[in-house]
Amino acid sequence: MAAIAWGGPGDGWLLVDNKGDNALGIIDAGTARETAAVPEGGVTGHEVIASKDGRTAYVPIYGNSGVGKPGTDGRSMAVIDLAGRKVIATLDFGKGVRPHCPVFDSRDGLLYVTTELEQSITIIDPKTLRIVGSVPTGQPESHMLAISRDGRRGYTANVGPGTVSVLDLVNRKTLAVIPISGQTQRISLSVDDRLAFTSDQTKPQLAVIDTHSEKVDGWIALPDTGYGTAPTPDGKWLVVAVPKANKVAVVDLAARRVTHTIDVPKAPQEVLVRPDGKMAYVSCDASGKVAAIRTADWTVESLIDAGKGADGLAWAGTH
Repeated sequence: MAAIAWGGPGDGWLLVDNKGDNALGIIDAGTARETAAVPEGGVTGHEVIASKDGRTAYVPIYGNSGVGKPGTDGRSMAVIDLAGRKVIATLDFGKGVRPHCPVFDSRDGLLYVTTELEQSITIIDPKTLRIVGSVPTGQPESHMLAISRDGRRGYTANVGPGTVSVLDLVNRKTLAVIPISGQTQRISLSVDDRLAFTSDQTKPQLAVIDTHSEKVDGWIALPDTGYGTAPTPDGKWLVVAVPKANKVAVVDLAARRVTHTIDVPKAPQEVLVRPDGKMAYVSCDASGKVAAIRTADWTVESLIDAGKGADGLAWAGTH
């Protein structure tokens, strides 16, 4: 198959990790259609990240369990050639670590992957596909990771403990552990890195963390328990998946309140805002759909057929 070519400004490929199919879906953002589903060669991947050039995807193989629940302990990561639509390499972590959330560091181009059972973030050189270090989180169930734009700080949502770990990625150490609630899920950063957001799983509210004081700065009420979040590039809005209500909430960050709610298919999970800010994509696990939401008027433009258990999202295209 020929190399991927972009159709024009704003066009690109939306990647969807389909847990139920053990496959990575590749969606043409221009036509809102899935063009390929690449078998990942493992059970089961949840999250995905694309290389900056849009040619390669990285999918940690978590295993067939939920966080903190019995099941297999994944120990590998699949590397997928997006143009060739195939796995071209596999990294073995050496033992079961339940690798989950991959994030690139803009500072030196390293790949950071949460490794829950090790209570750490594993650092990978994508050029050599070798593990080059780790950062302890000081907490179990460090499930999701967000990294500051300068690549110096990391923040993990630690599900069972209900905390957020603040990490010094340069010196590879834990700086602080912030208590949030009885249980928390997912994490994102504001575009200026001054705030971190994580969803309380015991109440319908979103924690707002001041990254300078490393303390909870306030709460934003939600229609129901929240999950994945992502800010718009202009810094004005935060898009929040609300799984039990089958809705997406849009938060005005200046006012710190929900100003729009949008109906979507069952069990919305992850949110990705396109780099040009024109579209927010929300994976809807139980329906195998991705809702494409126009940010201009906060309406659903299309429902994209993905695969079973649509979850992790990534963008591969123009930046």
